[in-house]
Amino acid sequence: MAKKSNTPKKATPARKEKALPPMLDQYRVLDLTDDRGALCGKVLAEMGADVIKVEKPGGDFSRSVGPFYQDTPDPEKSLNWFAFNQNKRGITLNIETRDGQELLRKLVKKADFVIESFKPGYMDKLGLGYKALSKVNPRIIMTSITPFGQTGPYSRFNGPDLVTMAMAGYSFICGDPDRPPVRFSSDQSYYQGSLQAAVGTLMAHYYRELSGEGQHVDVSMQESMVWTLCYAPHDWYLLHQNIHTREGSLWKRLGVTYRLIWPCKDGYVCYRLLMAQPGAEVMNDLIASMNKEGLGKNMKDISWTTLSFTEVPQERINEWEAEIGKYFLRHTKSELHEEAVRQRNVLQPVNNAKDLYESPQLAARDFWVEIEHPELGDSITYPGPYFKSTETAWRKGKRAPLIGEHNEDIYTKELGLTKDELAVLKRENVI
Repeated sequence: MAKKSNTPKKATPARKEKALPPMLDQYRVLDLTDDRGALCGKVLAEMGADVIKVEKPGGDFSRSVGPFYQDTPDPEKSLNWFAFNQNKRGITLNIETRDGQELLRKLVKKADFVIESFKPGYMDKLGLGYKALSKVNPRIIMTSITPFGQTGPYSRFNGPDLVTMAMAGYSFICGDPDRPPVRFSSDQSYYQGSLQAAVGTLMAHYYRELSGEGQHVDVSMQESMVWTLCYAPHDWYLLHQNIHTREGSLWKRLGVTYRLIWPCKDGYVCYRLLMAQPGAEVMNDLIASMNKEGLGKNMKDISWTTLSFTEVPQERINEWEAEIGKYFLRHTKSELHEEAVRQRNVLQPVNNAKDLYESPQLAARDFWVEIEHPELGDSITYPGPYFKSTETAWRKGKRAPLIGEHNEDIYTKELGLTKDELAVLKRENVI
């Protein structure tokens, strides 16, 4: 930090920074999702929408999912709940009751979006499907997030993350080639479905701004996951019907296998041999560093820019990688990355959670934010904005709602119910 000058300066009027509005300021979302769609509501909330999380009386099931704050199992201390419901307000409502259905319709009149993740047909059965709600509010946009979408032979099937991940083909390419497929370690199909739902919701919103018409957005978690396969489908469609298989820490191209993930002194780095391509001359800088430590003597004077993988037997590549591997094991991720930056080489540290939390790049962009939890007497660090905009602001906001925390605000102040009526609804398990 630069030192302040002791030289007095002429006072100048303070320049007020323009207060940027959130992107979705003035819009309201009714969030009826479970874990399969909670991230969609979180994204919309962080973009400025007033997202009202609608839970069943007693609280949503996801509140029972750990880990928990200070390892104390409690529906008000679920870190899973905290993570996916930040910036939302919360009410309780039993939409399977007649009174609950009527209350939801009243809420829809003042809402712009409804997002839900029930089985196809469930909302229609309750008289709360898109056709019914569009009669209450013609501009309403309803987004449905389900395992396989609203149509098709699998549309009524159950599909937790493991099922949709596997049926999307994602599990087939995860893991090592000499072992069975594995599941990615978190609910990727839930997250990908939620993100695509947020995108679809915003596209429908843009159309509504032009036409004045609402619509039903149908999101399939399976289809959302297929989009994450990158080049695997292309291997089949475009490259001689070749099924892309699991490669683990290796990569197989042009009949040659070479390593991508390498162990080092304090973790792992990502790197691969460079041959027959622009920039491959940086291999000489890596070899020079290895030579200083008595390694890679047989790798000197190789023309990396002209040498092709197809010209080198696998045994020779294995020998080179063994020497590089010895060098990496002598150094930390940070040392290897700093050296790679100086050399303009393509080596990256494989960051863990601690590395990300301490990342100077993320710190420079104010990525991590502290959010107060008054009921815990503590603040918790959360991931912050995933984009920056010159004309709109990202909402830092507040912690996830407690069970029924905003019942009185919504039901009495907005819908005009009396406290006595609220007490009756609670006693009858409506709220």
